[in-house]
Amino acid sequence: MQNSAQRASLAATFLAPLALQAGAAGFVEDSKASLGLRNFYINADNREGSAAPSRQEEWGQGFMLNYASGFTPGTVGVGVDALGLLGVRLDSGKGTHFESTSQQGGTVFPSDSDGRAVDEFSSLGLTAKARLSNTELRYGTLQPKLPVVIANDGRLLPTTYEGGQINSTDLKDFTLVAGRLEHSKGRNSTDQRSLTIAGANGSSASARDSNQFYYAGGDYKASKDLTLQYYFGNLEDFYQQHFVGVLHNWAIGPGVLKSDLRAFDSRSDGKNGSAAGRADGYLASGYYGNGVTKGEVDNRVLSGLFTYVLGGHSVGAGYQAINGDSDFPFFNRGDGEGSSSYLSTDVQIGKFQRAGERTWQLRYAYDFAAAGLPGLTFSSVYLHGDGIDTNQGGKGEWERDFTLSYVVQGGSFKGLGFSWRNAALRSELPVSGAGSPTQRDQDENRLIVSYSLPLF
Repeated sequence: MQNSAQRASLAATFLAPLALQAGAAGFVEDSKASLGLRNFYINADNREGSAAPSRQEEWGQGFMLNYASGFTPGTVGVGVDALGLLGVRLDSGKGTHFESTSQQGGTVFPSDSDGRAVDEFSSLGLTAKARLSNTELRYGTLQPKLPVVIANDGRLLPTTYEGGQINSTDLKDFTLVAGRLEHSKGRNSTDQRSLTIAGANGSSASARDSNQFYYAGGDYKASKDLTLQYYFGNLEDFYQQHFVGVLHNWAIGPGVLKSDLRAFDSRSDGKNGSAAGRADGYLASGYYGNGVTKGEVDNRVLSGLFTYVLGGHSVGAGYQAINGDSDFPFFNRGDGEGSSSYLSTDVQIGKFQRAGERTWQLRYAYDFAAAGLPGLTFSSVYLHGDGIDTNQGGKGEWERDFTLSYVVQGGSFKGLGFSWRNAALRSELPVSGAGSPTQRDQDENRLIVSYSLPLF
């Protein structure tokens, strides 16, 4: 893991020659900077069981300073980006933050040595970049949003990763990408940690991890209405994952039918695939029979989501089937601070990614611009999963989410956004116990006020 001094030294080494060219056309003239403001409140009510926490509640103010330089002139242009993050605690007590050690953060904030939320936390990420034609290489702080890895931005501050990535649109109708990630900085932390998956997460002394995640793939725009996707991801010593996707828009009558088809095939890699490695803790969560809930990655997912858009209305329905012994694998930091997954069932609380699970969903959204109220939107989703493999037979769960948002459209506060997100999750899985997956019933509310201030 790189420490702050090492990262500062690398940044200085890279920035020194750039500073000499700072007057060059493009580097300065094309630079942009903005300050993102986010006021975030979350209240999670864990309804079942006597074990703490029965309730988690935190409130904070986030600041996100984004700077992106232009590129220096020449065949190969170079530049630098910077991301400064600061989170300030407005309210969080030990009873609602609830973490007993500094190894894990709460819902929003890191924990101090007494398990209480810190007053503030901050970090700085630097990214070197180089461009040749329509191909760009980036090294440093990354926030990828791809089917095999998605940087989560669902709290006060976003998740970031350290690594390198190359992106190219030089081939007509193709967007190609490849990269390698080494560490992750969580939404509620300032330290870089290696990567792992659910099942290998233990105490800080026993958790097994990897600092090598490789990925590659691309989108092919076959026509203006059809996009074909393929991506590959490999978390060394845990899993290899193939993804195929189809996105299609079809004008039917006065509206458009949007189809989103996804397929994943995930298999074991390295130590997770060997008996010795699994015995040493390189495990995945799932259900392997006879009460065994950890083992080798073995997962296939097929899903389809179909949405009909007419005027301000969007009505959708979808189905997802999971096969194999393990849950759907996606990497996290080993401390419960996870990334998002590219499942159509990844919603506010749950992911519906358990071994054997079959999930259907219904969606409805309305854009009030169609009714003369631009900026006001509403969305809802209901998911019902069953067939979760356990030693008590197939179990089920459901979740219902509502989101109501408004963005000011003009005047001095143009761009100021307000959002209320409400979710309820209910599960037939036990709250705790050996030999089965576990899940607590939850109710959750999030209130978010956001604004982006352009600086130059």
